[in-house]
Amino acid sequence: MAHTNSNTSDQHTVVIGAGTAGSIVAGRLAAAGHNVTLLEAGGQDTNPAIAELPRLGELWHSAEDWDYFTVAQEHASGRVIHWPRGRVLGGSHALNASIWVRGNPLDYDDWAAAGCEGWSWSDVGPVFEALENYDGAASPENRNPRGEDGPIPVVGDYERSPIFESIIAAAEAVGVEFNPDYNGDRQEGVSYEQLTIRHGKRCTTYTSYVKPLVGSGRITVRTGAIVEKLLIEDGEVVGVELHAGDNREVEGVESDDPAATADGSGEVIRADQVILCAGALDSPKILLRSGIGPAGHLRDVGIEPVVDLPGVGENLHDHLLLPVIAEATTRTIDHQVDEQSVSQTHLFWRSDSEQDRPDTQPIHFCVPMYDDDMTGPANAFTLHSGLVRPYSRGTIRLTGPSSTDPAEYDPQIFADPRDRESLRASFRQARDMVKAAPLAEGWGAREICPESDLATEDEENAYMDRAVTTYHHQVGTCKMGTDPMAVVDPATLKVYGVEGLRVVDASIMPAVTTGNTNAPSAMIGEKGARMLLGEE
Repeated sequence: MAHTNSNTSDQHTVVIGAGTAGSIVAGRLAAAGHNVTLLEAGGQDTNPAIAELPRLGELWHSAEDWDYFTVAQEHASGRVIHWPRGRVLGGSHALNASIWVRGNPLDYDDWAAAGCEGWSWSDVGPVFEALENYDGAASPENRNPRGEDGPIPVVGDYERSPIFESIIAAAEAVGVEFNPDYNGDRQEGVSYEQLTIRHGKRCTTYTSYVKPLVGSGRITVRTGAIVEKLLIEDGEVVGVELHAGDNREVEGVESDDPAATADGSGEVIRADQVILCAGALDSPKILLRSGIGPAGHLRDVGIEPVVDLPGVGENLHDHLLLPVIAEATTRTIDHQVDEQSVSQTHLFWRSDSEQDRPDTQPIHFCVPMYDDDMTGPANAFTLHSGLVRPYSRGTIRLTGPSSTDPAEYDPQIFADPRDRESLRASFRQARDMVKAAPLAEGWGAREICPESDLATEDEENAYMDRAVTTYHHQVGTCKMGTDPMAVVDPATLKVYGVEGLRVVDASIMPAVTTGNTNAPSAMIGEKGARMLLGEE
């Protein structure tokens, strides 16, 4: 049995995944004196494009990207959509736009009401506060206090590209009020984004929590370590087995394993406990490959079930974007490529005034965000309409028992027609913003994408199907809760039916938060670390 040491600092903890949550868990445990091995499938975070936010597009399809794709989407004209996910120290926080959004307080109250006691806003708000080193002023009413001394820099004061001032004015022109702090007393409105940057460069939780400990020898970090499966003995996880041999799923990232055994299995790392932080796409896959998941599906792909947990790989959902791209015909968009983020403003808005919180979060770019099949002028900007409270739910399924067998990611985009209607409202709002005086007159803005007026809903639907893309916010595939589809216990984050194993990442969200998911993932990592350290 694994749990035999009386001194917890002598126990060996394996953390799988050096992304946002995993880095916090590993760093917090190591700083408290625990023996921690952090496993990352990707490599070092040395690519200079990681540090410079304007270069994030260079990281997609690179060695730092798992380069996942959905299956053909039944309700979106059979589209296959690229899902960039971080395969590097720092995880997807090394690839994203570094936007810090706590979410709406009602999101967490909904979690608690659905059976996740201890995860209401009154529980998680102080965790966000403890994480933040925010450079802005306190909210006037101070209902949701901001943190000033935390380990994560949250910066609102940075060099701005002039077009964003006009984008904010355009939003105000179509009825969206300016909000100086969407993480403060209220979320709704148009705002400058708050970024996790330090001295103008990207700052991941790996940078903040783990990197300072590596040189001191207080933590072991393994890169190129692809976890094949968990080792389970007598109902308890006692370690992990790494993939054996050379895995070239991503060019430039190899995992030649000198400890591979004669029977083809890989190196075994024993542990007293394992914390799974591989993210919403990979945590469920590791559970499934280990025999933890829907028994029927496991048998179908040649895996003997160990724990029949029907919720593993279910409840997959994501935020959606739909671009409106406009050329600036009378002014040059001033953008210092080395210093300024290409996205600096966004807004939160209710597509229906009867809703209790925003369901859309358009995000704005001072560059044209052309998809692979789009072309156009360089002096252009993008108003990405955005859906952030989707109803559609999908699945992750294996196609075979090995980590080399591709998985099938099916978010079922637009399966629930309510999602299409919310995104349509956001799309029309973005088009109205292009026509508003601050952009139309101030910049000579001329819409170039979509390429036609889209006079009917059928034409709008066709454009949605052709251009809808991800907001990079997949969640929910190992959800916490107390219902039959729950995978982890909300009080401990332990996986039901097996000892020695917890999941601490975005996969445990029962429902996605209203806004970017990096900050909620950090909150989950900190709250999970507190559970492990007996601090709550």
